[in-house]
Parts: sequence; C-alpha cells; structure tokens
Amino acid sequence: MRFRTAFAVAGATVAAAALWWRKNPSACPYGQRFWVEAPHPIITRERLRSVLEPEPGERILEIGPGVGYYTLDMAEWVGAEGSVEIFDLQQEFLDHVMMRAAERSLANIVPTQGDATAIPYEDDSVDAVVLTAVLGEIPEPVAALRQIQRVLKPDGRLIVGELFGDPHFTTQPALKRQASEADLAWETHSGNWFGYFARLTPLAGPSGKTQPKPQ
Repeated sequence: MRFRTAFAVAGATVAAAALWWRKNPSACPYGQRFWVEAPHPIITRERLRSVLEPEPGERILEIGPGVGYYTLDMAEWVGAEGSVEIFDLQQEFLDHVMMRAAERSLANIVPTQGDATAIPYEDDSVDAVVLTAVLGEIPEPVAALRQIQRVLKPDGRLIVGELFGDPHFTTQPALKRQASEADLAWETHSGNWFGYFARLTPLAGPSGKTQPKPQ
C-alpha cells in the first residue's frame, strides 16, 4: 500500500511538473542536460540526415544544440568547406559543444549566444536551420519561425524535430499552423505521431522568396 501511495505521489508530481513546463515554455537548464544526453528514439541521426539532405559546403544553423547530439555529425556531413552555426540562449551549452568538437578535431562549428526571436544573421544567408525539441521551449515560437524564414536562403529548408514525452512537444498540426503564420510551407516529414522530423521551406515574403517548385 505504501509503495502504491508513493508511486501515485511520484506520478502526480511528474505530471504536475510536466504541466507547469507546458504552460511556461523555457529552455532546459544546463544543469539538467542529462535530458538531452540520452538516446533519441525515432528522431535518430540517420533520420535527420535523410530529411535534411546535407551537402558538402553548406552553412547550417542549429538553434538549441544541447550537448551536440546532432551537431558533430552535421559538421562532418557538410565537411571542412561547410559550417555549422550553433545558436543558444545559454553559453554553457555552447561551451560544452565546442569542447566536444575539439575532442573530435572539428573546426567548422561556430558558436553564438542569443535569443531565437532575434537571430543575428543576415537575410538569406543560411542553407538550412535545424531545431530539435526546441521550438516548444521558445515563449514566442512564431516570432522565432519568422526570424528563421528571414535568414534562410530562398531554396533553404527548416528541419524541426519533435519527440513525444518532451513537456514542450509540438504536434504536427500545431507546427503547421505556426509555420503558416511565418510564411513557411510544410514540405514533408519522416517518423510518426510520437516522434518526427518535419521539413519546411520559405514561402514568398518581404525578402522576395518564392516556394521551391514541387519535385
């Protein structure tokens, strides 16, 4: 009986914490980085690569790299002639990724600290943007998506990864609505309801971008 009571209390506590996080979007603190160090079922590196379709020499912007779970592989995919810009609100995560990059002798990762609703990159300057389990942590997701649309090249793409269980999980219908408000079009996705990578592309906007023609 005591075990059941303790289990019920623990479950209620977790549920309450998840609900609080859901209603109060915020970035995962560096002190709780074990959440982003764990394996990522469904949203694997291989699945990311198949949706992202990286090319050597490209410039990729990763917002919220965490501990570099995907970063180091992306840096290898684009090669020494390409680059991966990592952008995070917390300097500790950037430092962590750069330490791991040095251990793997990767010199094409560039860190920048800042807010996703005010991305300090030029218009039409990035080939691809990647956010994995990050969009729901941003208090103003549409504002961040508009910034992403601005910095993407006309033929660029945005990859959004989501995994069920994350208190800030963004469903596919919610992402489509938010993206539409930011002049981004849903192109395709890989995965299922519980975990997926979605690929979105810029629509026509103030910068004169046009949606790529369907293949």
